[in-house]
Amino acid sequence: MAIVRAASFAALFVLAFFSLALAQDVTLTSRDGDVEISGNLLGFDGEFYRVDTVYGELTVDGSGVLCEGPGCPDLEDFIAELTFSGAPTVGRVLMPALLEAFAIRNGYQLGREVLTENEIRYLLSDSAEGRVLGEFTFRLSSTDAGFDDLTRDEADIVMSLREVRKDEIKRGREAGIGDLSSKNGSRVIALDALVPVVAPSNPVQALTLTELVAVLSGEIDNWQVLGGPDAPIAVHVHDERSGHGQATEDRLLKPVGATPLNGARRHPGGPGLAAAVAADPFAIGVTSRSETGEAWELGIKGDCGFVLRAGRRAVKTEDYPLTSPMFLYLPARRFPKLGREFLSYLRDPSAQLVIRRAGFVDQAPEEIAIHQQGDRFANAIARAGEEIDLEELQRMVAFLTPLKRLTTTFRFEAGSVRLDAQSRSNVQQLARAMEVGLYDARRLVFVGFSDSKGGAEANLRIALRRANAVRDAVIDAAETANLERIGIETEAFGEAMPMACDDSAWGRQVNRRVEVWVR
Repeated sequence: MAIVRAASFAALFVLAFFSLALAQDVTLTSRDGDVEISGNLLGFDGEFYRVDTVYGELTVDGSGVLCEGPGCPDLEDFIAELTFSGAPTVGRVLMPALLEAFAIRNGYQLGREVLTENEIRYLLSDSAEGRVLGEFTFRLSSTDAGFDDLTRDEADIVMSLREVRKDEIKRGREAGIGDLSSKNGSRVIALDALVPVVAPSNPVQALTLTELVAVLSGEIDNWQVLGGPDAPIAVHVHDERSGHGQATEDRLLKPVGATPLNGARRHPGGPGLAAAVAADPFAIGVTSRSETGEAWELGIKGDCGFVLRAGRRAVKTEDYPLTSPMFLYLPARRFPKLGREFLSYLRDPSAQLVIRRAGFVDQAPEEIAIHQQGDRFANAIARAGEEIDLEELQRMVAFLTPLKRLTTTFRFEAGSVRLDAQSRSNVQQLARAMEVGLYDARRLVFVGFSDSKGGAEANLRIALRRANAVRDAVIDAAETANLERIGIETEAFGEAMPMACDDSAWGRQVNRRVEVWVR
């Protein structure tokens, strides 16, 4: 009977959490003495025990039991431990800056220990007593290595510059850490972008994506073809195991069946790539916006005349076509309370300011008045679809003039109705803002736009359906928002305001979007 009661008692608790290196014998007894669970201690997160018993792995709330045995942790001096592994771009500057801000906000002291050249530990201590409360270790390797460490239970969180791949999702499930592709399996912490860079003395100022792909694959090997000097092109790219190297291939080369130039010079990190390109007048590279150094960033142009650059707002709105979200991937595991508090802080408005000061693009929504969007409306007049007449343009201007555009924009994966990673994050960001009352007594309008492929009437209907779908997704996510205090509408203008040339797949993808306007 006691065995049945013990199993029933343990089944009430949530599964999975923070692992300890060694399993040891413990006995957990309820405070009234009626229930007893014995087994090997697999983990303790400061609040919950994870025990391997004859009935399987059980998770038990530490507040309701007493622990006896050699494996019992020291409850008074428990230290929360988290190990982050993956992309150095995330772990070298951004995460330490956020951890420092978190420590200041909560009155902790922050210490730093260099364990190896690529492994750094930060210690959070109580300011009054100096007792260590948490150890946050950062392994600066690569996105691939981060996922390897996670599935081998050698890391708790992956720092990634790309989305998780199918084989990594499969390995994660087999390792018992849950579905890394689920809504709770990842979060976007900041935004960056892939940008082509050259030496400041290079006369070329912009390339089409087609030209950039041809250069990276070796199809174009002389600057003269691009309007530059008669000189060979020296190509520099990130290492193929790095997140940026993989993102470059995934975003630029693979969609058109191209392969990287064999003679391209590979770099393990962005600073080295930017320095090498800046020193060579005939070099070109693709790196992150946050690591351009002294190199000169090229614009992305289209045959119709549009030129897009990776400015902060262009990255935030995804108007720039090569935006690159920065991810944390999380297992289905309960982290220590201090770790959960830090992860929660990453979504705080003050954390967004830290992200911007660290040189990355934050996700805080900004409002852009219509008078600051002159180029967009000039392009609408010059490049709108052939079936868009003056009356439709006047309707659009009259509707939008009283409103301001939010930088929160929604775009879709190539060839899919599924929102891309940045837009899925935007759903959660906007929903949380609605839940805390940021848009109470205001009017939110989800405005759909399309490319010009097909008839204007059909495109208008498609754009409106997308606007309705995004609106519904945000409302579903804003579970605690008082929607009666927010005016929510949808509208569509189809192909009336293109952001890029419609003569390429990437241009059409940029133009298919849902914007949010507010009053």
